[in-house]
Amino acid sequence: MLSSVWTQPRQENRVRDPMLDKEDDAPEHRGPVHDMEPGEPRDQWARKAEFLLAMVGYAVGLGNVWRFPYLCYKSGGGAFLIPYFIMLFLCGIPLLYMELAVGQYTQQGPVGALGKICPLLKGAGLATVVITFIFSTYYNVIITWALYYLFNSFQEPLPWARCDNPWNTGNCTTGMNRSLLHNDSTSPSNEFFDHNVLEISSGIDDFGAPQWDLSLTLLLAWIIVYLCIFKGVKSTGKVVYFTATFPYIVLIALLIRGVTLDGAVDGILFFLEPKWHLLGTAEVWINAAAQNFNSIGYAFGGCIALSSYNKFNNNVFKDTLMIACINSATSLLAGFAIFSVMGYMAFLQGTTVEEVATQGPGLAFVVYPQAIATMPVSPLWSILFFIMLLLLGIDSQFCTVEVIITTLYDHFHPLIRKYLKRKEVLVLLVCCVSYLLGLPNIAPGGMYFFQLIDFYAAAISLMIIAFFEVVAISWIYGANRLARNIEEMTGNKPWLYFIVCWYGLSPILIGGIMIFGFIQYTPVRYGDYYYPGWGQAIGWVIASLSIICLPIGAIHALLKEKGGFVERFMATLKSKIPDRGSLAFEPEEFGSYRKEDPGLPPSYNDISRQEGFASAPPPSSVQESAL
Repeated sequence: MLSSVWTQPRQENRVRDPMLDKEDDAPEHRGPVHDMEPGEPRDQWARKAEFLLAMVGYAVGLGNVWRFPYLCYKSGGGAFLIPYFIMLFLCGIPLLYMELAVGQYTQQGPVGALGKICPLLKGAGLATVVITFIFSTYYNVIITWALYYLFNSFQEPLPWARCDNPWNTGNCTTGMNRSLLHNDSTSPSNEFFDHNVLEISSGIDDFGAPQWDLSLTLLLAWIIVYLCIFKGVKSTGKVVYFTATFPYIVLIALLIRGVTLDGAVDGILFFLEPKWHLLGTAEVWINAAAQNFNSIGYAFGGCIALSSYNKFNNNVFKDTLMIACINSATSLLAGFAIFSVMGYMAFLQGTTVEEVATQGPGLAFVVYPQAIATMPVSPLWSILFFIMLLLLGIDSQFCTVEVIITTLYDHFHPLIRKYLKRKEVLVLLVCCVSYLLGLPNIAPGGMYFFQLIDFYAAAISLMIIAFFEVVAISWIYGANRLARNIEEMTGNKPWLYFIVCWYGLSPILIGGIMIFGFIQYTPVRYGDYYYPGWGQAIGWVIASLSIICLPIGAIHALLKEKGGFVERFMATLKSKIPDRGSLAFEPEEFGSYRKEDPGLPPSYNDISRQEGFASAPPPSSVQESAL
């Protein structure tokens, strides 16, 4: 309880509180972890708006544009919104609140935060960084595709609107009447994506070398990301004012244009039409939970890393509600915008909306571009659409890379300052390594490799790591203790609803999703292509890169402790953070300073008077308690 205070050298020999006993020009209190390990000041967001925009950009990404609309119509249409919002309130919002609070309270990235909260499971924090690093290497490939389409949008007509290009085959047809098409017919948009963008091969065993044009485009994508984050939150905070807001202008413009097209109402009704019988299937509920996880970014480390740059007394509860509401509203808005155009395309082809909708990147890079190509002034709408995709992707990507930078700088800043001299060099090094590791994704066989990473790293591994993270925070560290930490920061305890979710509902739901995921596991495939055994083995190796961090972190924590195995094990279950929030006091008991800012805890002298201590303990005992 007393490990946050120490004696100041060459001053009066008494216990001092680093928050209350400070000079006017002294830096503000940065939390108990910073008190225990005082060092160089940590960067902070210049304004709260910068943090909110960064978090919105991190949460709202490409998945809101194509994954949510697809899952919605596939999983019951309007009926899917019921499990989606149930999972949002029982799992999404509580876990977002948890991660933001942990990051802000510890002022650490995911590895440091989990290491302080529960040393035994600090590997969960490292695992989130590994997943994020793997994710960053292939997520920028999607940004590369968006850039490639954007460059090709400055043509009239659009290149994916016709079949007279060098990459087109004899099966390409621009015919709108589906009844006149044969089974092997392909759309020009589909052939542009497969034969021009991907130059896709027959399988993963026919890999080939990276394409030079996509290699340069991928390099440009990484240069853009670097310029957004090379100054840390100082540059990121300025960039998000544009990258997080302009996509909404484009999205609203696309929605207004879409609803004015013929057949738009049919598309929207198809998007919302409830299929109640699907609510009885486990897959729909799993999809709802997975969408919340993937969209909000839980267990990727981004929420913890970005909130670690907040002021210690920031109201994290309001942030949580705002981010969650904006994220869900954006998904619904994107669904209306996408399916209004899908209805228009179905109207032109004389078929149903279900016939023209497809899965995954096909919705954003095949079907929607094809629909845009049939619209009046198609190049303009194509440019706007891919600018929106580009900004949504960049927003998520630079926040993802920030997780890696935060982790490296938090734990290796003496070495970084010694050998790299400046943080900008570290950012450059991470971007260069990520660029090189992303090159296999743009080879002719790269799409098959891309699918492996996306399936095994971002799906299978994520649920396992999320489960151990929530166990570490909710059960071992304690949901009640986290609630006291939040009260220490903001002056208000979380609602009982959140504590119930943290203790029971959220861990149970995550565990259930993980179990059902393994029960319903089917080997990965890409379209009609089934991976060979060695290809699936590569996928499991990719998954293990993050999962193996759990036992490695536990072993490392055990080796650092002293005593027998039981003593070591019990020691690794104890948090390294002082539990100052367990001392409950009324604000009015501590004078005007406490009344002005009830989020700050009492000084040691106040604690001594309340507990009945005659005087402060010797300085040596206080210093020892901080170890």
